[in-house]
Amino acid sequence: MADIERIALFIDGANLYATAKSLGFDIDYKRLLREFQSKGRLIRAFYYTALIEDQEYSSIRPLIDWLDYNGYAVVTKPTKEFVDSLGRRKVKGNMDIELAVDAMEMAGHIDHMVLFSGDGDFRSLVEAVQRRGVRVSVISTITTQPPMIADELRRQADEFVDLIHLVGKIGRDPGERAERMQRYQERPRPTPQTAHAEEEGE
Repeated sequence: MADIERIALFIDGANLYATAKSLGFDIDYKRLLREFQSKGRLIRAFYYTALIEDQEYSSIRPLIDWLDYNGYAVVTKPTKEFVDSLGRRKVKGNMDIELAVDAMEMAGHIDHMVLFSGDGDFRSLVEAVQRRGVRVSVISTITTQPPMIADELRRQADEFVDLIHLVGKIGRDPGERAERMQRYQERPRPTPQTAHAEEEGE
């Protein structure tokens, strides 16, 4: 039965990044996909993140592009800038609604939902998905101080998996990241003149 379990991953990108960082490791998204493909029939792997639109270079852009080409369904939206009551400039980029809508739509097609987030706002979503007969695992951590997972979300989940126990399966070799970033930075970038010439067909 377990070998034909239909699984979908829902990755709250910012939350997973912060959790992995607090545990001192980087996620290897290729290994993460393989890990869950080995557990059943992986229907979809969603990755949610907000992007700052007007940034010339976003450190997350290479990751988003890679995920897009390598088996992930990437869901992004631009962040919103606003000024709070004390006049401070804030950036808001919450993907909770997008994740919740997709999870509810997928609930009829999966047996097991794996949520990578510790955000307590997802408790009612987990409950709603469970009412449709879907088993829900939540992946975050309680090993940090304070824990990265909200207590109510952990209680609601059918299974809680501490991210620290997955480091050996989905963690990246730290040397590999430095090498990859160097390769990315050394890539020839078109200068404004060459880019313009290409557009003109010269």
